[in-house]
Amino acid sequence: MVQNVVLSVKGSQSYAGQEPEVIELVTDGTLEEVAEGWKLCYEESELTGLQGVQTTFLIQKDQLTLTRTGRLNSEMIFRVGEAHDCLYQMEFGVLMLTVCATRVEANITPFAGVIDLRYTIEIEQNAAGVIEYHLSIQPK
Repeated sequence: MVQNVVLSVKGSQSYAGQEPEVIELVTDGTLEEVAEGWKLCYEESELTGLQGVQTTFLIQKDQLTLTRTGRLNSEMIFRVGEAHDCLYQMEFGVLMLTVCATRVEANITPFAGVIDLRYTIEIEQNAAGVIEYHLSIQPK
C-alpha cells in the first residue's frame, strides 16, 4: 500500500577547497513497502536544482539505492565500505561517478522513518567530496 508522506530533507555537499553547501527542503512524497524493502519517492524542485527529476530511494537491509529519472538519470548503490560506479546522465552529457558509503542507516515503518546517508564521491576518477543526506519521513 502506498502511503502519502511529508519528507524533510537536509543535504550537505562538501567539495575540496569550498565551503559546504547545505540544502534543506520539505516536500510531499510516497512511501511503499515492496518485496525488496521500502520505496520512497519524491519530485525534486527548483531549490535542489533538479526540477523535473523524480528521486527514488529503495531501502533494503544491507543497502540503499538512489535512482533519479527525468531531466537526469542515475542509479547509485550504497553499501558501507563498497565503491559503486555509475553513470550520471544529464541533458548536456554524461559523467562517470564512483560513490562509496561511509554511513547507511535507515529505520522505516509503514508510516514514518529516518534515513541517514553519508558517502564520498569521485567524478571521472578524481576525488570530489563528501555528501550527506538526512531524511525524516512523516505521515501526511
